[in-house]
Amino acid sequence: MGKLVKYNRQAVSFMIEIPNTASQILKALELGGYEAYVVGGCVRDSLLGKTPHDWDICTSALPHQTIACLCGYHTIETGIQHGTVTVVIDKNVCYEVTTFRQDGTYSDHRRPDRVEFVRSLREDLKRRDFTINAMAYHPQKGLIDAFDGQADLKRGVIRCVGEPARRFEEDALRILRALRFASVYEFSLEHETAQAATNLRHLLCSIAGERIRDELCKLLCGQNAGVMLSSFTSIFCEFLPELNGLLALNSKQSNQPNPWDATVQSVANAPAKPILRLAMLFHEIGKPFRFTHEIDGIPRYYGHAQKSAALARTILRRLRFDNASISKITQLIGLHETAVVPTEVCIRRQLSRLGSEQLRRLFQIKKALIASQPSDRKTDSLFVLEQAERTLNHILEQKQCYRLKNLAVTGRELIAAGMPQGAQIGKVLRTLLRLVIDGKLENRRECLLAYCQKEGWIAS
Repeated sequence: MGKLVKYNRQAVSFMIEIPNTASQILKALELGGYEAYVVGGCVRDSLLGKTPHDWDICTSALPHQTIACLCGYHTIETGIQHGTVTVVIDKNVCYEVTTFRQDGTYSDHRRPDRVEFVRSLREDLKRRDFTINAMAYHPQKGLIDAFDGQADLKRGVIRCVGEPARRFEEDALRILRALRFASVYEFSLEHETAQAATNLRHLLCSIAGERIRDELCKLLCGQNAGVMLSSFTSIFCEFLPELNGLLALNSKQSNQPNPWDATVQSVANAPAKPILRLAMLFHEIGKPFRFTHEIDGIPRYYGHAQKSAALARTILRRLRFDNASISKITQLIGLHETAVVPTEVCIRRQLSRLGSEQLRRLFQIKKALIASQPSDRKTDSLFVLEQAERTLNHILEQKQCYRLKNLAVTGRELIAAGMPQGAQIGKVLRTLLRLVIDGKLENRRECLLAYCQKEGWIAS
């Protein structure tokens, strides 16, 4: 039975329950005469009452000793130079087992140039990033907390282990990790940690785009994303310099939020999904390039949606996003100002263009934008959007036609009816679909063929 570990931020106690396979690995290492503990994020999440995604193990065994102790398992030398051996239980369950170590210098602000294996668990915990990640646990020995991580969990604080500047200089991505943990767990950064993160933000330029991408997506989907964007704007501008132009814009109307504040609010209002929150983060970055004039003191930025989409595409490529995500995000940005007309014809047209999943996303970001507006402008806009959603649901429930594959005739049937093979078939099908979507033609085979005969496309 494991030791009872108290986490009283919500006055609840938790028992850390280690998976059986992880316990077996601990026992195998101990039978070999070595220390072994679960460590890091799995301990943190267990204390928070969350289900860990990964269970990492640290041990006093050297890598070759780890492999010898675990000879009954399939092991992979994934990071042998840094002391890490991966134990594969099956295709869905793997454990990383890492030798206690000290890290040398980090010349690239990413990985240690060398590591030194040690026999002390405390020395291993000392090299880790934040106190809440520097705890280990053993079923009989209980919680090993050398740097007061449990207290920081209770206080809701992200604090570096040791000197913050050194931690961030070792791996600059820790700056974003600090913000990500604060966002996801609704914590705050301890003062010296926050100061060092801000002062050393320039080191983020040495970090690969895909590493920033992964942290940014997790950060933006946290409950505290808006707070992080507002409190640490200069950090985000370091790797997203396109935001600087937006920050320079200020609304002259007292009842109009400045563009950056409105952006932050819209991010917080959007559902916590990367595509939606990234669309909200970038939806106005084109405004500085599209100032047109003012009406009653309110600045106008005609065409800014398309410019924002173009800038967002550049950013997303720089951060190594996949093409499908880039397409979805930039499409939403380009359409975020498009008026929603809640008629069946208009919704079918949008469905044909976007598909049901993307159209629902468009409605979601429009809701986030409406929620960011002054209260006197919300009611009518929300009413129209709710009507549009009801219309969308009705169209889908009725299985109305809005795609070629739902059209009641196919190209083969047109050929069988006498239409010559070639590019004309595709054009005719698209024409028929447009007429069906617009409600000018019934989606019935006989109606569609009769229309083709009337137009002379097939013989009567």
